[in-house]
Amino acid sequence: MDGMRVQGLFGLIVLVLDVWAVINVVQSNESMTKKVIWVVAILILPLLGFLLWIIIGPRKGSAA
Repeated sequence: MDGMRVQGLFGLIVLVLDVWAVINVVQSNESMTKKVIWVVAILILPLLGFLLWIIIGPRKGSAA
């Protein structure tokens, strides 16, 4: 039973991080095509997509 709780908590953490990543991708200054590719990658491969986004993904642009 405890293993299920840990898996559920891990899944919830990944979900929250993925939502945060998608929001940041959408707010970035990248082209629409790149945004769509990143969002699809994050949604299809939640953990791997998130990790790739952290390492090489677009960042939120400054409002200059």
